[in-house]
Amino acid sequence: MTVTLSRMPMNELQAPGSSALLRLMTWLSPAFPVGGFAYSHGLESAIAERRVADAATLSKWLETLLLRGSGWNDLVLFAEAFRAAKDLDSTRMAAVCELALALGGSMERRAETQALGAAFGAAAQPWHDAAATTADLPDAPYPVAVGRLAGVGDIALLDALTAYAHGFCANLVAVATRLVPLGQSQMVLVLHALEPVQLSAARRAEGSTLDDLGSSSFLSDIAAMRHETMTTRLFRS
Repeated sequence: MTVTLSRMPMNELQAPGSSALLRLMTWLSPAFPVGGFAYSHGLESAIAERRVADAATLSKWLETLLLRGSGWNDLVLFAEAFRAAKDLDSTRMAAVCELALALGGSMERRAETQALGAAFGAAAQPWHDAAATTADLPDAPYPVAVGRLAGVGDIALLDALTAYAHGFCANLVAVATRLVPLGQSQMVLVLHALEPVQLSAARRAEGSTLDDLGSSSFLSDIAAMRHETMTTRLFRS
């Protein structure tokens, strides 16, 4: 994979603070057209098997993913892509793309991160143009695609990681709201309970290297594989 990187020009899009926050809010908003609403990350299968049945079990499930599972790996990959973009290191960027795909633990998990990454690259084209990028990353998995763009946009890594962790959780809480089902008050309680988890995971990932990759969320991985054979399902993963 050949990747060409460049930084955003020194203009108003590169201003720190509020401009960076606005970009993160836009890129990781549920309304940003990446199609995240169509994927449950195996949660649909876990709910069908009653492994996730209420707000408490959902909160623990997502905490495990962020601290010891696929969510954690996404944050480490995000940080690596962010740094590669900062350093304009095309070789390192290509390597993290390949690694992120290789870490897809099931057919649907791999398809999910590929599809979301491609959709993010297409939807974020105005920001790619502003960065004077000569080559996008159409095959970049989702955390790599977002991390790469944040890296060339002079966004603080910790802020970007925190926003990504929140978006990861918020999407899956929305899945559970429909399938468990959870009431809106319970949904808010779960998001509130996960705030320190998101911050902790983001802070750890900020200082991470690829040596910190690893997952022990076996039930989530199995749920993702079982989802592939469900007879009736609402989500693509």
